[in-house]
Amino acid sequence: MARYIEGDQNAKGLRFGIVVSRFNDLVTSNLLSGALSAFKEQGADDESLEVVRVPGAFEIPQAAKKLCSSGNFDAILCLGAVIKGGTPHFEYVSAETSRGINQVGLEFNIPVLFGVLTTNDLEQAIARSGPDSSNKGRETALAAVEMANLYRKL
Repeated sequence: MARYIEGDQNAKGLRFGIVVSRFNDLVTSNLLSGALSAFKEQGADDESLEVVRVPGAFEIPQAAKKLCSSGNFDAILCLGAVIKGGTPHFEYVSAETSRGINQVGLEFNIPVLFGVLTTNDLEQAIARSGPDSSNKGRETALAAVEMANLYRKL
């Protein structure tokens, strides 16, 4: 019989770094609220959560890398919102942000989770950062707890 290894949703004893961009603050503040609520529901206390604010999504991977290199965290959560406009700027920022977050996650031996919205308009971003279970900050925090536990088991 195959052996299955899975993480669980217990955040007690785990430390999380949260990098969140200030750009599109209406959206990113809601993502952060959703993430913080989810962490606390899973047993994390205030001392186990460290929030780092950066100017925009492009800077998220840089701050995530600094947090990873500290060795103080079990997982890093990256939150931001890149909303499409009338120029190619959206494509560059969203592509490089996702590439950077992935690269940091591969470089360090802890989970680095992607919670950056890439939407066509503000309405879509607001819908994905609302106060209910569709909040992507919340979803990403739950995934961070699971992955941190999984890494401990591996």
